[in-house]
Amino acid sequence: MTAQPYVLAIQNDPTDPPLLVGEWLAEDGIHVEVIEACFGAPVPSAVPSGVHGILPLGGAMGANDDAIAPWLVAERSLLRDAVERGIPVLGLCLGGQLLAAANGGFVELGPVTEIGVVDVQRTVDGLLDPVLSAAVPRAGSDIPAAQWHQDHIAELPDSAVLLLTNAACPVQGFRLGDCAYGLQLHPEVDAATFASWADMTDEALDRSGRDPRTASAEVYEAERDLISAWRPVTRAWGDLVRSHARDDDRQLTPPA
Repeated sequence: MTAQPYVLAIQNDPTDPPLLVGEWLAEDGIHVEVIEACFGAPVPSAVPSGVHGILPLGGAMGANDDAIAPWLVAERSLLRDAVERGIPVLGLCLGGQLLAAANGGFVELGPVTEIGVVDVQRTVDGLLDPVLSAAVPRAGSDIPAAQWHQDHIAELPDSAVLLLTNAACPVQGFRLGDCAYGLQLHPEVDAATFASWADMTDEALDRSGRDPRTASAEVYEAERDLISAWRPVTRAWGDLVRSHARDDDRQLTPPA
C-alpha cells in the first residue's frame, strides 16, 4: 500500500502559513506538516526520511537575514539537500529566494517593490515546463499573481532555468533540476489574508508607495483569476510529490 505523500512546509512568518497551497495539496491527498520556524520550532538541515516535498514559505526578512531569523541557516541547508537529492521543492516568495540563495544565487533589494496583483509571463522554457505550463493566463500571455516583495533574485544559480518573468522583476519563477521550483509570487494568499497584511506597517509597503486599500481591492477582485491560475500549478507540483512518494515505496518494498 502506498504511503500518503508528505510535504514539509517551513513557516517563516506568523502571517504566512500554507493557506491556499496547503488546501490544494490536501485536496489531492498530500499531507502538509508545518514547521513553525517563526515561533521557534527547529528546522532540519537535511530532508528527513519519509518527506516527499519541501514547501518554504514567505516572510518579511531577507534570504540572508540570519541575525533576524537564525533558522534560515538550517533552511538553506535543507533546500540544498533537497536539490541535491532530487526531492521536490516549491518555494514561495522568500521561500523562492531562499532556494536560489541556498544553491549559488544572489538575492538583494530590488529596484521595484511589487505589491498587489502583478502580471507575469512564461518564458519559452516555462511554456514547456510540466508544472508552470499548467498556469492559466487571464488574457493573452499574462498570468495574474499576488505579489508582496521588495527583495528580488538578482542572479539565479548557474544551473537554474528561468520560467516566469516580467519587466519589473525579471526572475518571477525558476526551476533547479527536475523538481525544485522557486516563485517570487504568493500563490498561497487569499484576499482576506492579503488585506490583513495591508493593515500592518511594513517596510515593503512603505517603499512601494502603494495605497494598501487599492492593493487589497486588486487581490479581492482578481481572487477567482488567481485561484484559476495557481491551483493547477500547485496540483502539478503535487504530482511530482506523489511520484517521489511512489519511488520511496518501491525502494522500501522488499522483493517478493
